[in-house]
Amino acid sequence: MSKQKKIFTLIFLVLVLTLSLLPFLVSINEGLTKVVERNLLYEGIQKFIVPIEAKMMGVILIFFGHSFTFYPGASMILVNGTFMGITWNCIGWQSFILLLITFLAGFGLKYTKRSVAEASAIGILGTFWVNILRMLVTVLLAVYFPPVFRIVFHTYLAAGVSIAWLVFFWWFSYKYVLTEKQIV
Repeated sequence: MSKQKKIFTLIFLVLVLTLSLLPFLVSINEGLTKVVERNLLYEGIQKFIVPIEAKMMGVILIFFGHSFTFYPGASMILVNGTFMGITWNCIGWQSFILLLITFLAGFGLKYTKRSVAEASAIGILGTFWVNILRMLVTVLLAVYFPPVFRIVFHTYLAAGVSIAWLVFFWWFSYKYVLTEKQIV
């Protein structure tokens, strides 16, 4: 099986597993979060990355005419009069783990180091911006719609956004970025 088929098969399997296990994962996510928080594994992300991403969301929201305030001590944001919490668990670290797993399966020794570096940079930056977009959609759903829309998107549909990004990323990488080594 070619590398391309393997990576898309892996992504499809991740999608199937995610959809199959989603009810279970949603029910245990709170418990897993508490375990990580008791072990202080999250503090660096909460202290350094969450404020940066919250402020980036704020710049985008303000650019489009929304009011935005970030309260770093409370990890809260205020958008158009609606308060929301933003924590280390909201920023999309799960999609970065999925990206790294697909890196292991998608890159091989047959591609040049430069093209692998370029594809890796696109994957990391793209995943970062997809997570910002996902958080912005969640915030805007909270501001403009009843809570059920935000909850369904945040809890169930956000994983699909990450999977869709991975499918696009690997298609783009194989089609336009990755270059096979020339065998002499």
